[in-house]
Amino acid sequence: MAKLKLGPIPNDKPVKVTLSLPGALHRDLVAYAEVLARETGQPIGDPVKLIAPMLERFIATDREFAKARREAEEVMSTAFRSSPAAHGSSSA
Repeated sequence: MAKLKLGPIPNDKPVKVTLSLPGALHRDLVAYAEVLARETGQPIGDPVKLIAPMLERFIATDREFAKARREAEEVMSTAFRSSPAAHGSSSA
């Protein structure tokens, strides 16, 4: 049995997004849904529902993105700590 990166798809409130996919990518998405359905025993009614979990998984496992995000948060945190407002000082 294949070890796919996606597991069962959680039932979550969706946000409507419209996009166009190249035909080859859509065919791959349909094929992936078929394999995932066989592996998990959870039928995938609409392969487009796989896009969000795939993006989530991609972002969650992108080490360079995680590093850049941490660095940006550190910069923001440092800027906040060094601002006068963060120290409770007022200009009155």
